[in-house]
Amino acid sequence: MRLTSREISTIKAVAAEVFGPEAVVRLFGSRVDDVRKGGDIDLHVETDPASADFDHEIKFRARLWETLDEPQVDVVVAARGAEPRWIDRAAFREGVIL
Repeated sequence: MRLTSREISTIKAVAAEVFGPEAVVRLFGSRVDDVRKGGDIDLHVETDPASADFDHEIKFRARLWETLDEPQVDVVVAARGAEPRWIDRAAFREGVIL
């Protein structure tokens, strides 16, 4: 996994702040592969249905942008218990829980 311990702790703290302590954050995509170079930070956040909305996603993105020194972070938010979309299935299959 190509994230620093500081990046991991920051992402987890911001997710807990925005979505609540029960949110599960997964890193997926190219940053999971230690051999590859570059790439966006692709995050999948599984949260309670009440906070799985656009307002929470925007707040999460804004807080990450303020606290991480990383310009490109992609975020997918999924409501716990909802029918998984293709992107959710990919994150569940390939992702690493932070």
